[in-house]
Amino acid sequence: MPHSVSGVEMRKRQAAHIEAPPQAPGQPRPNTCCLCWCGCCKCLWNEDRIERSERQTCTKMDSIEAAEEQRPSLEELLSWARSFEMMLRSLEGREIFREFLRSEYSEDNLLFWLACEELKKETNPSVVDEKARIIYEDYVSILSPKEVSLDSRVREGINQSLAEPSNMMYEEAQLQIYTLMHRDSFPRFLNSSVYRDLLATRRRTCLDT
Repeated sequence: MPHSVSGVEMRKRQAAHIEAPPQAPGQPRPNTCCLCWCGCCKCLWNEDRIERSERQTCTKMDSIEAAEEQRPSLEELLSWARSFEMMLRSLEGREIFREFLRSEYSEDNLLFWLACEELKKETNPSVVDEKARIIYEDYVSILSPKEVSLDSRVREGINQSLAEPSNMMYEEAQLQIYTLMHRDSFPRFLNSSVYRDLLATRRRTCLDT
């Protein structure tokens, strides 16, 4: 009967697919039934598709959770108000402080301080020489594209140190910028909407949980 022949034929096709040698990488698998492409059956292709979709969903959720964990907690935000040093040592603190400084057109002060911190970690003489000159060209030279508030005495000392650069040659300049940010920019930051809005958001989150 036509119906039984159709069933036999379908079983033969499925058996041939199971016994066939593995497909070469990158080649599409043959669909073993008429419904593979609509996603209703449980063939190998459809199972792989579902698994890939689940992996992608999990990856997206992990990224969202990781981003949430990177946000500063209420305790950390409050600690910044007590210690400028603690805020600078926090990656999130530096980024939020930098956002505020950008609004005041004084972001270069923080970038200079960070560049000096990186230079102090270097021990390779050739790397020290290269980084020291880059800092000079970017922040200290009269032709530098970035503005850093250093007095003339400190600039002159840096100019003299360029003959034999060291990883500590900007120490006095770095301290001057640190003091300027601490005494001048930091109090305004604590009273800014950047900090206060974030603090209020964290407090609401704590009350809701």
